[in-house]
Amino acid sequence: MAMATVEEIRKAQRAQGPATVLAIGTATPPNCVFQADYPDYYFRITNSDHMTDLKHKFKRDKSMIKKRHMYLTEEILKENPNMCAYMASSLDARQDIVVVEVPKLGKEAATKAIKEWGHPKSKITHLVFCTTSGVDMPGADYQLTKPLGLRPSVKRIMMYQQGCFAGGTVLRLAKDLAENNKDARVLVVCSEITAVTFRGPSDTHLDSLVGQALFADGAGAVIIGADPDSKTERPLYQFVSAAQTILPDSDGAIDGHLREVGLTFHLLKDVPGLISKNIEKSLVEAFSPIGIWDWNSIFWIAHPGGPAILDQIEAKLGLKEDKLRATRHVLSEFGNMSSACVLFIMDEMRKKSLDQGMPTTGEGYEWGVLFGFGPGLTVETVVLHSIPTRAN
Repeated sequence: MAMATVEEIRKAQRAQGPATVLAIGTATPPNCVFQADYPDYYFRITNSDHMTDLKHKFKRDKSMIKKRHMYLTEEILKENPNMCAYMASSLDARQDIVVVEVPKLGKEAATKAIKEWGHPKSKITHLVFCTTSGVDMPGADYQLTKPLGLRPSVKRIMMYQQGCFAGGTVLRLAKDLAENNKDARVLVVCSEITAVTFRGPSDTHLDSLVGQALFADGAGAVIIGADPDSKTERPLYQFVSAAQTILPDSDGAIDGHLREVGLTFHLLKDVPGLISKNIEKSLVEAFSPIGIWDWNSIFWIAHPGGPAILDQIEAKLGLKEDKLRATRHVLSEFGNMSSACVLFIMDEMRKKSLDQGMPTTGEGYEWGVLFGFGPGLTVETVVLHSIPTRAN
């Protein structure tokens, strides 16, 4: 009997079809803060009511956010006063919170995704966990594995400190894992807790105040696999291609530094302008092989870094107002949850498409794009193919 060749073995190891989203789950902490009430609360809890000019600027909120969920309550902040200062040593206190709460929130989202998927946890072959909230060893991936009841042999990948573009990164990685490992089922979890970034205001660093107005807590999870079982699995989106690039002339546009004072963010350049100036190049590279040049003919899932980014993308590309509906909805209802945002938007889009009887999970459109934006400036571009809703 002839021995198998390497080529034959590799062919047998690979899946036949594209990676597919099979289920989605999301979770937020129970503590909800309304944006209209937040300035008074924020300046009071940080003992900054005397900074009246800064408070008035903060109240002139243009974030387009209605409410956010945050693990940090007034009681927790009173117990940790250094977290309320602008630059006080507080990393230990922050770490003690996030290394527990990040995997816990991730578990909640993952449990919902697994329930929707409807298969035993033992079928999960890979776990990809992503967070910008805290660092520990073993990581949040390990801390999730046992409580969730995954097999000890599940293949884990932990991704730390990538920032807001990482929702696209983990999907790109999961696509490669699912398509190159036959029968793989990849659990992707993005979990973010702002306890690592919360701090009091500074009248000399207004960019820090922007983050305090935008950032929120949330976790998203998806099950991804190729060649879904037509009898027991319900595909939602197919992954067609995925790419990453660093935008030109964007060094230092967004910086994050993990230090004794926690994780500080600095916006040093015109981030909305840099993204809108370069976004069409990413679209052309992604969609020209398909023959698509009309950006209104596709559905959109874009990380909502802030309303200015979305406004400038719309203006630059001539997008219709409804193109970013799902993105703006998630920004309004949940705020900027960093890597988890795109999973919330994907969930919102598929639910709206099904509830309103649209022909596909992509709001009736066949093709779509998922964008992640973050430090670098780094852009993740994922081409999606929707699924006819009648198949769901």
